Amino acid sequence: MLSIFAIALPAVLFIVDPIGVVPLFVAMTAKDSPEKCRAMARRACITAAGVLTFFALFGTVVFQVFGVTLAAFRVAGGLLLMLTALDMLRAQNPGTRTSVAETEEGATSDDIAIVPLAMPLLAGPGAIATVMVLMAQHGAGLEAAVPVVAAILLTMSVAYLTLRSAKTIKRVLRQTGIAILERIFGLILAAIAVQFVFEGGKELLKG
Repeated sequence: MLSIFAIALPAVLFIVDPIGVVPLFVAMTAKDSPEKCRAMARRACITAAGVLTFFALFGTVVFQVFGVTLAAFRVAGGLLLMLTALDMLRAQNPGTRTSVAETEEGATSDDIAIVPLAMPLLAGPGAIATVMVLMAQHGAGLEAAVPVVAAILLTMSVAYLTLRSAKTIKRVLRQTGIAILERIFGLILAAIAVQFVFEGGKELLKG
């Protein structure tokens, strides 16, 4: 379980990328009180945790219904992670997780907790694909479920602490500091994406 957790935590944490959400969260909550910002951050992280946990536990049903192999999903998930990683390396995150229209709607919305904060910023397609692949490649039993769900919960706890202090973080790190962290996270995420594609491609070739 510890070895699975050691793999799952960085994979989920870097694809969720709470630091990358900070600039958007600050911009979309500029007119809101600190209490409201904390409440929205809390509900968003709880919602995102629920969404990712659901797909982690029941995502294998998708494989069965659509006849998709784990190898194919690993390759697809790896390519999706690579797109996100490239955006992060260019400090353009979260370009692949939310559209311009969704961002603009969030800026004018009175409550952004569910959309676009929980989905797709925190629990986006890349994060969903990641938890599904992690569960599938380690089996659907309790031995895999506990560390993967623990990684999701810990990641969302970090996300909540990050978002509730978003304005302070942005003021301290400034845009340059956030961009540097984005590039570091993007590099690690790119390596994880390559590993997903490599393992999936190897299985596809064997098949």
